[in-house]
Amino acid sequence: MSAPKKLFIKTYGCQMNVYDSERMAEALGGEGYVETKSPDDADMILLNTCHIREKAAEKVYSELGRFKGLKAEKPDLKIGVAGCVAQAEGQEIMRRQPLVDLVVGPQSYHRLPEMEAKAREGEKVLDTDFPEEDKFEKLKNRPKAKRGPTAFLTVQEGCDKFCAFCVVPYTRGAEVSRPADRILREAQDLVERGVREITLLGQNVNAYHGAGANGDMTLAQLIWELDKVDGLERIRFTTSHPNDMQDDLIEAHGTCAKLMPYLHLPVQAGSDKILKRMNRAHTAESYLRLIERIRAARPDILISGDFIVGFPEETEADFQATLDLVEEVKYGTAYSFKYSTRPGTPAAERPQVDPAEADDRLQRLQALLTKQQREVQDSMVGRDVTVLFEKAGRFPGQMVGKSDYLHAVHVADCDRAIGDLARVRILSSGANSLAGALID
Repeated sequence: MSAPKKLFIKTYGCQMNVYDSERMAEALGGEGYVETKSPDDADMILLNTCHIREKAAEKVYSELGRFKGLKAEKPDLKIGVAGCVAQAEGQEIMRRQPLVDLVVGPQSYHRLPEMEAKAREGEKVLDTDFPEEDKFEKLKNRPKAKRGPTAFLTVQEGCDKFCAFCVVPYTRGAEVSRPADRILREAQDLVERGVREITLLGQNVNAYHGAGANGDMTLAQLIWELDKVDGLERIRFTTSHPNDMQDDLIEAHGTCAKLMPYLHLPVQAGSDKILKRMNRAHTAESYLRLIERIRAARPDILISGDFIVGFPEETEADFQATLDLVEEVKYGTAYSFKYSTRPGTPAAERPQVDPAEADDRLQRLQALLTKQQREVQDSMVGRDVTVLFEKAGRFPGQMVGKSDYLHAVHVADCDRAIGDLARVRILSSGANSLAGALID
């Protein structure tokens, strides 16, 4: 029996890319590949790329350049580029880096086995189509290994919002939702393989409208169907758009026990002028009123957000409006970035904010967000939470897991196993995690 071929995948960017990398590994697993943690050992290297940040393509070309020596030593090594940079750059990747053997867009990774076979025959293979067939369905019979206690599950892809700063509609395509029965089958399969918590993924996940038995379903209706899956203990979802936060989804946060009290709801800015320039189609006031309704349904919910500072034409007054909104919401965690141009997006052509001024604003915003995050974490001390244990800690007898609120929790003298759920009393709060003790 021949030795298995080795596959090295490097994943950039969002959780959806993590999910896609897992599916690509499964697709190539059917062709005799096993994953390796080192490119030096690999028979195939795949870079699963993200196009969200500025100069993303240049970073990929730089990464590819590091493999020139390895390719020279191992002429049979195959190198591929997948994901959103692959979709955006296409043939240009092969032109600039001849060592690349295949380029595959995010909608075509189910075709990887056929592409790999052609590459083994010496062909240069490119597939950045938006095929009609369901890539998820094509992979359903691939070999599947035992899983850890948490998993991502893509339910929706693409976006029709066309925010002025975003490349997703161009690299992931139009909004598409997977049929509910296929999602439920995949969820059941994940549970049978050891998963206890599933995070539903979508570029605009709360716009989900997949086909169900009685017509299209909302995300809330899908969550209630997942609630019936025996062995599935926790449900989360990301990333949401404020305009698609429907009444039944707000209600589900207050009534569905498996839906965790954590919501990532990006606002991006607190200035209505900037929100309009971003083509966000909501206002600061409508966002704040939405947060009120969500907290009325689930008072203890932890709110997470995204922010872009230094967006074209942003003034100090606009930025102050963002700080005011943050003060009012009080985020448990948040992600904040200085605006960077994405080629081909409307905002890239507008007058840019001075970089030094944008840096200063980002530091001020992050200081406020960090303060709020620490206050929320400190408020957990003395409370009892449920923890899903995911791995052993650094010290003997220590286990680490996630609370209902997605806080990392370290528990000493813990006799629980990976995948166990247990009640924990929080004893202390650190910079980015909590420490607790099991409640007998």
